[in-house]
Amino acid sequence: MGRYLASRAAEIVVTLAVMSLVVYLLIGLMPGDPIDLMISGDPKMTSADAARLRAAYGIDKPLLDRYFAWAHQALLGNFGYSRSFSQPVLTVLWPRLVNTFELAGLAFLLSTAIALPLGMWAAARPRSRTDYVINLLSFAGISMPPFWLALLLITLFSVTLGWLPAGGTADLRPGTGWIPGIAEKLRFVVMPVLTLGLLQLGTYTRFMRGAMIEVLRQDYVRTARAKGASERRVLLGHAFINALPPVLTILALSFGGLFSGALITETMFAWPGMGKMIYQAILDNDYNLALVGLLIGTFATIVGNLLADLALVWVDPRVSLSDRG
Repeated sequence: MGRYLASRAAEIVVTLAVMSLVVYLLIGLMPGDPIDLMISGDPKMTSADAARLRAAYGIDKPLLDRYFAWAHQALLGNFGYSRSFSQPVLTVLWPRLVNTFELAGLAFLLSTAIALPLGMWAAARPRSRTDYVINLLSFAGISMPPFWLALLLITLFSVTLGWLPAGGTADLRPGTGWIPGIAEKLRFVVMPVLTLGLLQLGTYTRFMRGAMIEVLRQDYVRTARAKGASERRVLLGHAFINALPPVLTILALSFGGLFSGALITETMFAWPGMGKMIYQAILDNDYNLALVGLLIGTFATIVGNLLADLALVWVDPRVSLSDRG
């Protein structure tokens, strides 16, 4: 276990280093720089002033030299300042990271809790009316544009019924109390979670259904039924456990992608999360903020993959960590 985790930790470090270099070069090759934005906002700025600012920010140096200077500071724990917010990058990122974790985590739990039983139910009744209805709903969820679903939810719950706020987050004041504070926060998070959860629900259901159908065709399942095992025991004790490993990998990788891939949902509901922040940072040429935000998304995906491997070893005794390595 220790040797495996050490090797995976080394892989994570190498991947993040390569990713940081690639992202830094791509952002650095974008037309314009922060000084150009300052010039457009201040017509009185002279070319000499712009040259002094570029020298002060280090933008006049070659791109690779700038990257290695940033990497050296990052190793010391200094990820730089955000030009847009005039604050340290980690100070800007932390509240948005928490917001995205809340949104992605609740959506992931909701979609997983519904999709796994739904996929099992459809696989246990292939080509039945229930299977056709579940497949239809799954394909509808996969094909549904997130902005359209968000607009439908806003129209129904905010405009027509007036039950939920259309966007934003709860502004909890000191002394609100735990229960009223959680209730107020849930009112703002319900529709973004429903949007993300319903979009992932169809994909998870289809993967679970396909894995279950494949397992139900195996000889040991037919043997269990021939021995008189109940259908519930066959589905839960034999088929589900063996169908779970490939589904775990899909779930883990998709969870990491939610951290930086919820841009449209966060924009539609004015949710201050990572996806919207990374997009705006790229538009504003905020190098440090965009780079660290993308690295956090990469790190979340890698950690999700690692957790999937560990969970695979836990649910399938035939797999060992040495095999995964």
